[in-house]
Amino acid sequence: MDDTILPRRQFLAGLTAGAGGLILTGCDKFNANPDFREALRFGDQLHYRSQRLITGRNELAREYRPDQMSPVFRANGNINPGGDEYQAHVANRFADWRLVVDGLVARPLRLSLAQLQSMPTREQTTRHDCVEGWSAIGKWAGPQLSRLLDAARLSPRARFIVFHCADRMGANPYYESIDLVDAFHPQTILAWRMNGQMLPVQHGAPIRLRVERQLGYKQAKYVMRIEARERLDDLYGGKGGAWEDRADYHWYAGI
Repeated sequence: MDDTILPRRQFLAGLTAGAGGLILTGCDKFNANPDFREALRFGDQLHYRSQRLITGRNELAREYRPDQMSPVFRANGNINPGGDEYQAHVANRFADWRLVVDGLVARPLRLSLAQLQSMPTREQTTRHDCVEGWSAIGKWAGPQLSRLLDAARLSPRARFIVFHCADRMGANPYYESIDLVDAFHPQTILAWRMNGQMLPVQHGAPIRLRVERQLGYKQAKYVMRIEARERLDDLYGGKGGAWEDRADYHWYAGI
């Protein structure tokens, strides 16, 4: 493990999760303060702009050797969406499941798992850094998101890619979003295989997003629909993600 990277990632993770942690630990009086919340929003924007200035668009997250993989990769968050529709997909091994790609595209797509598996596959062994403070190294494989977006032919108006998931957080479906820089990054993939096996339910079957330059909560599991959008403020809570809406996690979780 790279000791020079870990402290920086943990530091950034602490900054990124800061607002959510305050809520969860009961510091609601701070979160209710408009000036405090404005300071958090400023910090988010500063972090985003700094990362974009410092790192190249295609700079890769570190990849690891097979012998460096973690013996156990913890599954956290929602480990089973439940619901009749999802359970039916699990029962027939996702044979009837389809991934929808729509929104601001010229050619909407409906792709089966077999079609995704037939696409050129990128395999990468990377470290997952959770805002809770733990990390694990795993091997992921799946098509690059850029291939799907190119096939769907994005509109020039598209600025964000939203991932709608099968699980829920409160009243709304779980969702996440990234900008086009991360969407077209070579390590941003839709993983259907993990550690050489089909992606298990607890890790997001049939596919999950891997956007390796961001923290764990951006790696959306159970992705059912990919939507290209011009704006995020008119979607659900308006902050671009389930944790962002619920606990003020930073939208940009770059590491």
